[in-house]
Amino acid sequence: MSAPRLRKILFVDDEPDIQEVVGMALELTPGLEIKTCGSGREALEMAPAYRPDLVVLDVMMPEMDGPATLRAMRTLPGLAETPVIFMTAKAQPTEIARFKQAGAADVIAKPFDPMKLGERIAGIWERVRGRG
Repeated sequence: MSAPRLRKILFVDDEPDIQEVVGMALELTPGLEIKTCGSGREALEMAPAYRPDLVVLDVMMPEMDGPATLRAMRTLPGLAETPVIFMTAKAQPTEIARFKQAGAADVIAKPFDPMKLGERIAGIWERVRGRG
């Protein structure tokens, strides 16, 4: 049995330039819908109704950082098992291990190659959803 198809991504980042680059990069993938939020709080408001298949979450944001957003998201109905990928400039092995321990499916380092972003996210999705 194949993994369910990735259809809806919630992307959370406080930088408008990165929102734009990621949005354009992911829109190149046919059948993929992307919603963007500028803060953890906005993501927590939008996620229950949007019900994303996957969340891509910036680590460093004002007010509520990525790990705090992830912890809060895990308490919301329907989002406890939603895979989350952290995106960060702090991609040292110890940081990556800490983010995975916090519940991230994987970590994508900034800067990233926009032309390969969709493929990278799809690969993580296949790995996470393909098991079991």
